[in-house]
Amino acid sequence: MSLRHLGTLVRYADDLVVLCRTRQRAEQARERVAAILAPLGLHLHPDKTRIVSLAQGREGFDFLGFHHQMRKSWKRRGRYFLNKWPSTRAMASIRAKVRQRTDRRFASADLGDVVGSLNPVLRGWGNYFRHGNSTRKFHAVDMYVAQRMARLASIKHGLRGINWTQRFNYDWFQTLGVHRLTGTVGQRGAHA
Repeated sequence: MSLRHLGTLVRYADDLVVLCRTRQRAEQARERVAAILAPLGLHLHPDKTRIVSLAQGREGFDFLGFHHQMRKSWKRRGRYFLNKWPSTRAMASIRAKVRQRTDRRFASADLGDVVGSLNPVLRGWGNYFRHGNSTRKFHAVDMYVAQRMARLASIKHGLRGINWTQRFNYDWFQTLGVHRLTGTVGQRGAHA
């Protein structure tokens, strides 16, 4: 039986997902993909290859940086729709990049220069993940960036013991010109 009759293959470079209607078909698809790859000297990665059930939001899977999972519709009772948002790994990656660019070693630098190095990273990451259901994750990144910038500013101005959260608040953060991810999600074709 060909792979086409078992399910829908979604592939990008060396990453792939096969979407099947039943677990039996998914197992057959996994065997078929392994058989296709073997003569090429390739094999499925044992840690990354798994069969999950998307029915009623049970499990999800990560693919191309997104976590895909069925979620209950808030508009249509009893209906589920496939949602996607940045995976745990993608969130850790953007936090690491923000942390690197707002490290205390930049306390002597102009905050505008720090923002200048941060904005392209935020724009690029946000443009990639803006398609889907990323609003909550984008808000979490924005809050993390605000916190990191406030800490950097408090170190810069020697305000370690003072309640710097009052001085470096949301209004202050707005004046910095940091690219905000919140409000940039484009949900084309979203039903939920």
